[in-house]
Amino acid sequence: MKSLWSDKEARKFKGDLGKRVYTSRLLGANPELVLHGGGNTSVKTKEKDFFGDPVDVIHVKGSGWDLGTIEAAGFAPVRMDALLKLAMLDELSDAEMVKQQRAAMLDPSAPNASIEAILHAVIPQKFVDHTHANAVVALTNHKEGKQTVKDVFGDRMLTIPYVMPGFELALEVARALEKVNPYDLDGLILMNHGIFTFHDDPKKSYELMIDYVTRAELHLSKASGKGFKLPTAKVAKEDFAGLAELRKGVSNLRGVPVIARLDNSPEAVGFSNRKDVAKLATRGPLTPDHTIRTKRVPVVIGKDIGKSLQKFASDYAKYFEKYADGETMLSPDPRWAVFPGQGVVSFGASVKEAEVIQDIVTSTWQTIQKTEAGFDGGWKALPANKLFDIEYWELEQAKLAKGGAAPIHQGKIAIVTGSAAGIGFACAESLSEQGAKVIGIDLSPEITDQMARIGGDAIIANLTDDVAVIAAVQQIVRDYGGIDIVVSNAGIFTAGAYLDNLEQSNWDKSMAVNLTSHQKLLKYTIPYLKQGTGEPAVVLVGSRNVNAPGAGAASYSCAKAGLTQLCRVAALELAPEGVRCNIVHPDAVFDTKLWTEENLKRSAERYNMTVDEYKTRNLLKTEITSKDVGNMVAAMASPLFGKTTGAQIPVDGGNDRVI
Repeated sequence: MKSLWSDKEARKFKGDLGKRVYTSRLLGANPELVLHGGGNTSVKTKEKDFFGDPVDVIHVKGSGWDLGTIEAAGFAPVRMDALLKLAMLDELSDAEMVKQQRAAMLDPSAPNASIEAILHAVIPQKFVDHTHANAVVALTNHKEGKQTVKDVFGDRMLTIPYVMPGFELALEVARALEKVNPYDLDGLILMNHGIFTFHDDPKKSYELMIDYVTRAELHLSKASGKGFKLPTAKVAKEDFAGLAELRKGVSNLRGVPVIARLDNSPEAVGFSNRKDVAKLATRGPLTPDHTIRTKRVPVVIGKDIGKSLQKFASDYAKYFEKYADGETMLSPDPRWAVFPGQGVVSFGASVKEAEVIQDIVTSTWQTIQKTEAGFDGGWKALPANKLFDIEYWELEQAKLAKGGAAPIHQGKIAIVTGSAAGIGFACAESLSEQGAKVIGIDLSPEITDQMARIGGDAIIANLTDDVAVIAAVQQIVRDYGGIDIVVSNAGIFTAGAYLDNLEQSNWDKSMAVNLTSHQKLLKYTIPYLKQGTGEPAVVLVGSRNVNAPGAGAASYSCAKAGLTQLCRVAALELAPEGVRCNIVHPDAVFDTKLWTEENLKRSAERYNMTVDEYKTRNLLKTEITSKDVGNMVAAMASPLFGKTTGAQIPVDGGNDRVI
């Protein structure tokens, strides 16, 4: 492991806290050291309080902050005297510890101090760094771990047996430090937990971390054998249906739709194909704090996906009953799965959560294989009762509980076609705002930038081409695990012509784009919609012309009428599967590329109206925007319309011809 320290960069960060920010970011930049909020750092300094009196303060990483992106505001300034007094107590509840740490803060608007604040305070050195380095954890997590730590790190690292994080661990460290001269030490090794390094100089403390982790990496590499590489394999045949079934089953156990992130890299598939994977993957996590995100073990999928999930849920309930002491059981769903032949799957209620879990899980299955290869007895995690204490620890649960109610479409996967502009983009935007992971499909290259604006994905494809539609659908399932919402909006407005002058190509093109492309999309998405979650739904975008056609618009009106009939048939066929299909009929939506200022002015003049009058020529005298249609479509895909299928919903401000 290489040091990232740069004297030039370091000079940009002023003062003790500035240097603390700099080296914290260096640690956070390396996933082999910390992942997603893991680890913590601190610096001891003198500051003036509100009255101008000098105070000994420790700035310790605030709860919820990530070392890789932390700023000065992410450190909680806590009075040292208060923390050292707390360290002299014989016992202290978790809730009281957090309360007293907050009461001792110089700035009441700062985030809560890390649960390890007292531990950082009892270490006398100015700068303290703590990570969960994979290589160090690998050295501790096997049957001869304690001896290995001693052999590799020597006397300048003090070994601390596993103790529950927080006050108990702080007391254990304080007692251990009383028996030695702390300045004879470079740091601590916490068994099954991680590593601390410390020094009065920020660069030295950081580089001690790099040095000791490098020692661990070299020993692990040597122990696992010369040239050891993770086993690799390729996916023989992608099981899209199985992945969708797996995601639906996990969603049902969790009670909310989840995103499924499949890692089908050669290394992940190689791990999933190991003959001993069922035993190896279920021995426990790298560090106990991972348990609150990944749970203690994954589900290993057998021949029957449903039965595998049922067994996981049953085993989880037994695990809870065995160790619970008044807690309420969490949902019995796995947070990751070993899918033999396919790879490793991570589940989250949002894309972000799924990606965080995937990062943690990847470190897990890579590190346990190295440890298994390097040490007699192989990988050995903490016992189940210790991991239960962390999974149900009130302080850690409180971190995950923050954030409030989830958006209505959280965790759902939505396809919106023709979403590079106009109504299609508005539909995509509304669904994204309400929590869905949106994938826009359009023939226009503009779809890429448009989807980037809303955090969606873009696929450039011709929806009249079966091969392109199949490829797009499979890509979506591969990336996110399934499909829950399909908004089929792609369309064109063909040039107006009376029937006796209508060119056949005009008719054929309208039918191909405005009708047949929707049929193709339904054909290839229905198998996944049947495995969808959160009340799966199809919303087709029709037109006012269906119920109030005009002369000279045969190719467009007939295609949209056919689309409406397609919706009705789909509603009949999909209802037994719990999938709804409805159609929205917009009218007079003028904020699209079709309508320029010139076009609007010309059309308004034909009716002897101003442009504003023309825009609101409906019964409610209101303007209809793309966003109005988008919001309606998002509502139709939601539980609000959960008991409605086969319906035609106008968004037109009221049209006397339709009514």
